[in-house]
Amino acid sequence: MQKTVVLNVVGLTPKLLGQYMPNLLHWAEQGKMTAIQPAFPAVTSTVQTTYLTGKRPSEHGIVANGWYFRDRCEIKFWRQANPLVQVPKLWDRAKTKDPSFTCANLFWWYNMYSTANYEVTPRPMYFADGRKIPDINTKPARLRSQLQTQLGQFPLFNFWGPNSSIISSQWIADAARWLEQQYDPTLTLIYLPHLDYCQQKIGPDVDAIAPELQAIDRLCGELIDAYQTRHAQVIVLSEYGIVPVNQPIHLNRILRQAGLLELREEQGRELLNAGASRAFAVADHQVAHIYINDPAALKQVRTLVESVPGVDQVLDAAGKQRYQIDHPRAGELVAIAAPNAWFTYYYWQDDNRAPDFARTVDIHRKPGFDPVELFLDPTLSLPALNVGWKLLQKRLGFRTLMDVIPLDATLVRGSHGRHSVQANEKPLLITQQSDRLKTEEIEATEVYSILWQHIFSEPPPPSEP
Repeated sequence: MQKTVVLNVVGLTPKLLGQYMPNLLHWAEQGKMTAIQPAFPAVTSTVQTTYLTGKRPSEHGIVANGWYFRDRCEIKFWRQANPLVQVPKLWDRAKTKDPSFTCANLFWWYNMYSTANYEVTPRPMYFADGRKIPDINTKPARLRSQLQTQLGQFPLFNFWGPNSSIISSQWIADAARWLEQQYDPTLTLIYLPHLDYCQQKIGPDVDAIAPELQAIDRLCGELIDAYQTRHAQVIVLSEYGIVPVNQPIHLNRILRQAGLLELREEQGRELLNAGASRAFAVADHQVAHIYINDPAALKQVRTLVESVPGVDQVLDAAGKQRYQIDHPRAGELVAIAAPNAWFTYYYWQDDNRAPDFARTVDIHRKPGFDPVELFLDPTLSLPALNVGWKLLQKRLGFRTLMDVIPLDATLVRGSHGRHSVQANEKPLLITQQSDRLKTEEIEATEVYSILWQHIFSEPPPPSEP
């Protein structure tokens, strides 16, 4: 077996790989780079699962970052349990081939309760008084205290939200290097999300995000140098490219106006009642799953959604099969936004009736992905003081709402999710083992085979992808 490390530099594309990224550019020039035809939908959970299984969502079941759990009539995002993935992952198969194989998974999704040897993933502590304390989940359990003793508390609020920064990617990189010294795993998977968030806020403008490109490039250069001294093969890859957007689409508001959406009122605020709705949309960047509880409404919903400005395609049963997303977890219809558009989860018509969590960073309660969580409300006076005062109240044990997120979807400047993108906006894979890349472009499912060949110096068994 050959020791292998995968740096998942989210949002990295050929368009960005230039003057501001000398380390990664040099790494690409020394080896070979190929474009990856994005998985569909091109969102974190689906892409990572496709890479690690070699299968499409129709088989592995991860149709989005979140979906409607039909048996519970609930929309759930960012679940972490590995058993949600319905086929074996690379490390499951690798252990069968060679029992001495070990894997360290740092922050790739569905990290919990898998057969990987070492796992590190965010898992905040939520207290009854409303506090959210940064923390991690690890395997083995002792790593939790060991890592945070060595590196400090995981910087959760720099991982996602208005304060997202290179600090979180740096912590993950440091944790990977610490695990390397302690356990020397065969395969190490490292998630580096920094470019994802800044591009959603600012857009994929190379000059505008130059400091962010330089920061992640320095970090990658340090990791490459460190792992080369450990005689590891280093693969750099990305999940998707971020495209510029300027048109948010509020599908749930449109379904509401058509009388298809049901709401529950709680103290003057509105909550989406998915189980009682005839139809509703679960938004995830540039893709939205539309669940239809009333089969008689299918034709009406499709006609309605197809007429919405900014909607590029609406996949029915045949379309889902063509895109290989025909799985029971998927919506009856799947909408794809135009290149410059994306879908919000918004369903209220009056901001004063929006749910209390709408103005907070709350990735688990919102019935859809919300990139507006990356912004502080621009209407706040003295925002730093406002946030500081709320944090002090929480630390003193008072119940208070961190309601500092705006409800203005037009602030978002970058998104992803489409299968069809420009060549310079596609994800990429870079390796020094040039013989492992036979073509100038690969399918997302082929990443699995390339990882396997790096580790075992041979293709996967015939029964595998």
